[in-house]
Parts: sequence; structure tokens; C-alpha cells
Amino acid sequence: MHRLALIVALFAVAPAGCSEGTPCTLIGTPVGVSVTVKAPAAAQADTAEMEVCWDGACRRARAELRTVQRAGETCDGDACSVTPVPTADKSGFGTVEGLPKRPVEVRLTLKGAGSEPVAEHTVTVTPKGRFPNGPGCGEGGPNVVLTVEADGTVRES
Repeated sequence: MHRLALIVALFAVAPAGCSEGTPCTLIGTPVGVSVTVKAPAAAQADTAEMEVCWDGACRRARAELRTVQRAGETCDGDACSVTPVPTADKSGFGTVEGLPKRPVEVRLTLKGAGSEPVAEHTVTVTPKGRFPNGPGCGEGGPNVVLTVEADGTVRES
């Protein structure tokens, strides 16, 4: 009888340790505005200052713009490696606490080495919740991605 109870107990516990689906990590999603500045405007821009407004209130954010890198392949005979190669574009991220998942107005000012703006834009965008581990692992905080194109236009990516 004890043996039967032990076998039943083992089968009852075994499924509890098994996971159907993908494991979720503790990776988070930053809440705020990501900015990518394409060349040639990127050459003049060092920072992105943002004023993000909704419901009659505004919050300020600042992003240091850093050179975007892409994967570059280097081969020597039969051995190859991938190393980061700088591009002419720059990107940065500004944290905006409480950013909602509904339309907001972003006043974006790109600044160079001095305090004078090199470009100013105002756009209405809609931040979205992101799923860094996939939809089965829950939604992360909302953010929005802005791209300043080579011709100076700004689009939500």
C-alpha cells in the first residue's frame, strides 16, 4: 500500500516541475523615449532634450547620443570574427516616468557641443507596451522610438 501511495504521489508532483512554454527572464523594458538620429544630422547632435506632454502636464528627459554600431565581419584565412563597426548615426534614450500608452506630444531638441539647438521638432506619438520576453511573459513599460531621418523629418518607428 505504501508503494502505491508513493507512486501516486510521484506522478502528482512530476507535472508541477515541468513548464509548458518559454521561460521568462527578469529583463525589463525602459519607460521613455528612444531617439535615433541619422546622418548627416547626427554629426552635429550630441544630446536630445525632450519635453513629453499629456493631460496638461509635461515631463522633461535628456538623452546622450552615442554612435550606433553595426556588426562587421573580419576574416583572416579560414577564421572569421565579428566586431562592432561605428556608423554615422547616433542614438540615445530618455526616461519618462509615468509615460502612458496613449497619444503624447514630444518636443524634441537636438543640441551640439554648444547650447544652441541644431534641430527642433514637435510630434504626436503613441507609446506602446513592449514584450521583451514575448507575449507569454507579460508586458513591459511603454516606450516610443523616434527616428530623425537624413532629410530632417521625424517619424515614430
